[in-house]
Amino acid sequence: MARVEYHKRSSLSKYWIIGGLLFSFLLISSSVILLLYPFASKEKHVYFEGENPILLNGEQQGNAMIKEDSVYVPFTFMKTFIDDSLAFDEKSNSVIITTKDKVVQMPSDSLTFYVNEKSVQLNLSPIQNENGELFVAIDPILSYYPIEYTILKDSNAVWIKTNGQELQHGTVTEEKVHEEKLRLRTDSNLKASYTAQLQNKEKVFIENEKEDYYFVRKEDGTAGYVNKEFVTKGEVEEIVVEHEQKEVALPKLDGPIQLTWEAVYTKNPDTSSIPKMDGVNVVSPTWFELSDKKGGIKNLGSLDYVNWAHKQGYQVWALFSNAFDPELTHHAFKDFKTRQKMIRQLLHYSQMYKLDGINIDIENVNVEDGSLITQFVREATPYFHEAGLIVSMDVTFISDSGNWSAFYEREKLAKVVDYMAVMAYDEHWGSSPVAGSVASLPWVENNLKRMLEVVPNEKLILGVPLYTRLWEVKDSGEISSKAVSMNFIKQWITENKVDVVYDETSGQNYGEHYVKKEKTTYKVWLEDELSLKKRADLAKEYELAGVASWSRFFADHTAWVALDLGKKQLTKKD
Repeated sequence: MARVEYHKRSSLSKYWIIGGLLFSFLLISSSVILLLYPFASKEKHVYFEGENPILLNGEQQGNAMIKEDSVYVPFTFMKTFIDDSLAFDEKSNSVIITTKDKVVQMPSDSLTFYVNEKSVQLNLSPIQNENGELFVAIDPILSYYPIEYTILKDSNAVWIKTNGQELQHGTVTEEKVHEEKLRLRTDSNLKASYTAQLQNKEKVFIENEKEDYYFVRKEDGTAGYVNKEFVTKGEVEEIVVEHEQKEVALPKLDGPIQLTWEAVYTKNPDTSSIPKMDGVNVVSPTWFELSDKKGGIKNLGSLDYVNWAHKQGYQVWALFSNAFDPELTHHAFKDFKTRQKMIRQLLHYSQMYKLDGINIDIENVNVEDGSLITQFVREATPYFHEAGLIVSMDVTFISDSGNWSAFYEREKLAKVVDYMAVMAYDEHWGSSPVAGSVASLPWVENNLKRMLEVVPNEKLILGVPLYTRLWEVKDSGEISSKAVSMNFIKQWITENKVDVVYDETSGQNYGEHYVKKEKTTYKVWLEDELSLKKRADLAKEYELAGVASWSRFFADHTAWVALDLGKKQLTKKD
């Protein structure tokens, strides 16, 4: 029988058990810490790219060029961030700056530039071409813009500040803090790479905040995030840049504008035959028209007409048109030289005829040439204002019609001119395939609302038609029309004993007459006292600058009464 021996197993010491548990806890804790604790990144991020970085609104916007202690910034930078009206004229190789009262031409590689055609001598070239990129010297143009700049130490960054900009000053904590916590991070945590090192008591600018971090900028321009507990806010500094533009005293109008265009095609009207026009305070004769590709202008002006108008108490805003020729317009408006030629001629005529204003009527323009029209207006307006002329411009309602609407840069133009007259007519034009109103009231109001989204009401003049289209709709389906005067259509209605009824859809009186012998239905949506009064009411309701009517020839005496806005109905332009 085998002998079995039993042994009693000794138990583990409780100290070993406690020690093992403690070791396991420490092992797990250290693993969690190693995994989750945000140890500060030691990776350094290069904040600025290239030499002489441009700093604007908290971001690098390209690079400047410094030559012989003169700072040059890219033309594209100026146009994108400072002045979208800045232009470059290829033919004269010049940068063109326009302000309310100045036109500045800065030719490339020249020590001379021109302000309102007067030469200014410099000791540096205001324009430089570097590797195919155009640069503009910033010092000669500072007086034209509400900006200032500083070249920052160490980084050589060009910091551009704008008038009214606020800078929040701050100071780094006085306490001794580990340097890693005082590094500017690319994001609001210590894991992010850093751009620069802060020092205790260092002065900074606080530009933003994110969670528990401030986004701060050092005096050398570098920036990044640092925990709020390490920065104390200081005073807020407002940048003030003295920037004066000459205010020009323009002829004043007594009350809202009531303009009527005087259509002059070959010769001026006999003023003795023009009846009294109650309420009218501006006449605009169509005297000046572009005549050739080199900027020549055809002139039909009359000093006798101006003298007559002034005796009646009317201002005279002579109209200048582009002959509604897109090709002619392209060639004449594409170069600074020809634009200046047109402006000089118009200034000469304005003095010759003692004008009070210029009415610019540019129509039928290729869409791609729209910016050229805007540039012409920008360049012309300072000269016209200097001569004491009110500047107005005629535009159509906003639509997709390329040559007749889409080319207008209405919002930009409205910032330049004194008034903008919207030609609120030809909803149905002369060769329209469908007979209809020249400008139904709902159509006018809906388009007017859209127009007011881009043009201030105090600058907008509502153009109204004084003509009516007499439509001929044949039984065969053929449609044609002709524009007739208010007197003509009244006589036609009487002679043909036409029943006139109110048309709710158009908001106008409507007449229809069928001639069996001609197999033709005549239709007419009347421009009469009712229609014109409703248009004047729209101008009052939307507090527009006034009304303008095309053209005086089509009116009868009731038109002026209907369109009279009253001297106290609208805000007067000072």
